[in-house]
Amino acid sequence: MNIKPLADRVLVLPAPAEEKIGGIIIPDTAKEKPLRGKIIATGKGTKDEEMILKEGDEVLYGKYSGTELELEGTKYLMMRQSDVLAVIE
Repeated sequence: MNIKPLADRVLVLPAPAEEKIGGIIIPDTAKEKPLRGKIIATGKGTKDEEMILKEGDEVLYGKYSGTELELEGTKYLMMRQSDVLAVIE
């Protein structure tokens, strides 16, 4: 099944959370939500806002941005282009 975002929305695959810090294994309940990810799919933009993000971009986003989706066992975030803070080059 494919998901195609509409308008100015993007589908983001979050980067995996850190599991080990300095030799200490972090339990799932204490892991920090990742704030970076990879764009998997984009909408076409709106008449007022052109889509500047593209598939494959590594991005930073806000801590509480997006709506969580789970598709075939993989967790994604759907958010508006304006929720993305930066592109990592």
